Amino acid sequence: MNPALSQLKPYPFERLRALLANSKPNANLSLIGLQIGEPRHPAPAFVEQALIDNMKGLGSYPLAAGSPALRQAIASWLVRRFKLPNNSVNPGTMVLPVNGTREALFAFVQAAIDRGKPAAVLMPNPFYQIYEGAALLAGAEPVYLNTTAANGYLPDLDSVTPDTWQRCQVLFLCSPGNPTGAVMSQAYLHRALELADRYDFVIAADECYSEIYLDEAKPPIGLLEAAAASGRNNFERCMVFHSLSKRSSVPGLRSGFVAGDAALIKPFLLYRTYHGCAMPPPTQVASALAWGDETHVIENRRLYQAKFAAVLRILKSVLDINTPAASFYLWPNVGDDERFTRELFEQQHVMALPGSYLSRATAQGDPGKGYVRLSLTASIDECVEAARRIRTYIESR
Repeated sequence: MNPALSQLKPYPFERLRALLANSKPNANLSLIGLQIGEPRHPAPAFVEQALIDNMKGLGSYPLAAGSPALRQAIASWLVRRFKLPNNSVNPGTMVLPVNGTREALFAFVQAAIDRGKPAAVLMPNPFYQIYEGAALLAGAEPVYLNTTAANGYLPDLDSVTPDTWQRCQVLFLCSPGNPTGAVMSQAYLHRALELADRYDFVIAADECYSEIYLDEAKPPIGLLEAAAASGRNNFERCMVFHSLSKRSSVPGLRSGFVAGDAALIKPFLLYRTYHGCAMPPPTQVASALAWGDETHVIENRRLYQAKFAAVLRILKSVLDINTPAASFYLWPNVGDDERFTRELFEQQHVMALPGSYLSRATAQGDPGKGYVRLSLTASIDECVEAARRIRTYIESR
């Protein structure tokens, strides 16, 4: 077996199960889970119907590249959403459908890393654990860039030494951020692009939360948008990752895409051809329809906006908590994150996720320690009830 497998850390939810294994929750209260970022709004009816109507497509092997119709729907969405120049996204060479971004984020690093020289993969800390696992199994060193309140919860690119940049082959960026909801500005992304040009590395931009934001007038900017604004119409060194899971509340569909530099897409397609991860034809049809519709996305976003407003009214006075710009998470400072999580579960039967389970300790400290992640994916009634229970727990301490 690959010896690098021994370097993989337990997944956050495995650690959470261990933390709560001997806990006895309040039997008088039903469980409310705020620990996992699994969207639970109803799936769009037209997506479900498209799957049913296209089941005959299961009789054919799909192409790894996806259908022309799906690639065109994705390219058109990118141009509309990020205000890109018309025809700047070539659906045949710059877009690749994937079975959810977890698979794509991991696989891309395996394809991108040159094992013939020292390799580092830089990533925000806290982070989505796939970034770290992908780096380790590709034979690269994970380098953690702490995101804290002091730096606006964004990796401080200028704190990275030239030697580390020289070894960097992939820089992971996540905007809107998981778990903080922080959004990168165009200036920030331009700085990242300048560094990528100088040190010859690839930027892998995880933008899975781009469609969940609180201010309708301020949709988060994307890496391709920043690249085009700086004159990089071929999106050199850029790869963006998007998903229907959060945008359309269909995590079980396992549908997303990667897009960007054609010189990166071509070898990644070759890798995925061997990897055998083609998207089923019914999923492709349903996905093309989903990328072409914004009505359900606006309604999805409205539900999150309502939940944030209701929950923050209850918690703002008792928690050190800030309203995020985007995503569906709250990231409050609670002191001892494991104790808070365990006691909240025992006393109020509400499940949160310790922030230290999403981060790594560094020489500069552990930026997740002392925080918890609260995912507002449940119904608005459950989120309000959870907020009331959290407030009761805090006031009783």
